[in-house]
Amino acid sequence: MRSAEPFRRVAGVLLPLFSMRSSASWGIGEFRDLRPFSGWMREAGLSLLQLLPINEMAADQNSPYSALSSAALDPLFISPDAIGAFARAGGLDALPRDAREALDAARHAPHVDFTAVRAAKRAAFELAWDGSAAALQDEAFAAFREREQYWLDDYALFRAIAEDDGPDWDNWPEGVRDRSPEALDDARGMLRERVDFFSWLQWIADVQWAEARAAAADHGVDVFGDLPFMVNADSADVWARPGDFMLDASVGTPPDPFSATGQDWGVPVYRWPAIAAGDFEWLQKRGRRAAALFDGFRVDHLVGFYRTFVRTPGRAPYFLPGEEHAQIAQGERIMRLFLDTGASITAEDLGTVPDAVRASLSRLGLPGYRILRWERRWHDEGHPFIDPADWPAVAVATSGTHDTESLATWWEQSTGEERRMLLGETAPASFTPAVRDALLASLYRSPSNLLLLPFQDLFGWHDRINTPATVGAGNWRWVLPWPVDRLGAIPVAAERARALRDLARETGRF
Repeated sequence: MRSAEPFRRVAGVLLPLFSMRSSASWGIGEFRDLRPFSGWMREAGLSLLQLLPINEMAADQNSPYSALSSAALDPLFISPDAIGAFARAGGLDALPRDAREALDAARHAPHVDFTAVRAAKRAAFELAWDGSAAALQDEAFAAFREREQYWLDDYALFRAIAEDDGPDWDNWPEGVRDRSPEALDDARGMLRERVDFFSWLQWIADVQWAEARAAAADHGVDVFGDLPFMVNADSADVWARPGDFMLDASVGTPPDPFSATGQDWGVPVYRWPAIAAGDFEWLQKRGRRAAALFDGFRVDHLVGFYRTFVRTPGRAPYFLPGEEHAQIAQGERIMRLFLDTGASITAEDLGTVPDAVRASLSRLGLPGYRILRWERRWHDEGHPFIDPADWPAVAVATSGTHDTESLATWWEQSTGEERRMLLGETAPASFTPAVRDALLASLYRSPSNLLLLPFQDLFGWHDRINTPATVGAGNWRWVLPWPVDRLGAIPVAAERARALRDLARETGRF
């Protein structure tokens, strides 16, 4: 059984790509914005950047976990200004008035205005495509299409058909819905121009992403992705591989201390026996794609790969597989496939996770998460906190995730006893800079090799990225208060960088 390679001792930051917009970006963080942000990270002694998924989202979604493709990059992160064909076609001045108005709205919004961003960029991409006839003869484009054919052909055709027949593939004409070879060939012929367009857009994304990765590497920053557990039912993957999914059931989570009813995510369930019979081919491909895009990746909802909580109308929820020995065998097989890609891997092992799964992670050498507020001796009186000094080396030490409230908010909502357990009898109720720095220092000093902190917690802000089990205007839209290309000129950002670098040096993380 292959185990994960040990991680070196580093400090890193969690920040969604959409949050790191620059003064040049179109209202949302873009691939090219990794260059200035990773420069600030270097100054702060941070050498690992954890992103949320950057897979393409459906047009009506803004959650990075609602993907219409497990492989396609979201064109929202492309910088139109950096496309040569866009400039040749006239650039901004050639955009329709409504697109220029959408761009202005996106750039001035205090958060990510996905509707405005999509409108402005789609107009820009169509304009650039009109001026890119030579792309079809470009050898680099042809090489990209050949290299990524295993997912790109189905994805581009899916996107082209959806333009005419809507995103719900189950309502498409019978031939393309059921993937009749003759119907698919006919569709490729009739929609060739749109198939080429969506393939070209993915090539542009691939080129810009590669440039961003190289810029981060120049600053000594490793970029980690996030491999979502599942994709949407209305996705290119489910349309292309319907036999791998239970379309009459949905993935959820069982009740736990944070949700009395559990959760229903509304996404289809893996048909595990069929997938296992094919030696987990699709998951192998997903792992290889993630390893090609990132230096490493976080396995989202780790426990779901061992046992999936299935919700089916008219039937009590159940786990699949149902027997523990089968769960462990399946989970370890999938984790070994991910490890065999050569990428570094972390495991999101939060929520209700059986002891047998945690033991499996230990055998595999996969680091799970240790979150300050939840690392407690729950069976002891008073539930005392476990000192970060006692956390394991093979772990991701952190103050929170994209789904938790900020450290500042949690502190101010905690009981006096909880605050005293962490910082002693004089611990104040307010989240002062001194409190922030004391808690961060305790995390930096932990033995855990990986330290990964939400950007908000580095500064002691109250902002949050998402509130689970809610559909709210504030979810998945937060952006930094300053353009990332100006961080070095912002006094508070420069001060934080110096303080964090000193702390990283003191604790052997730099």
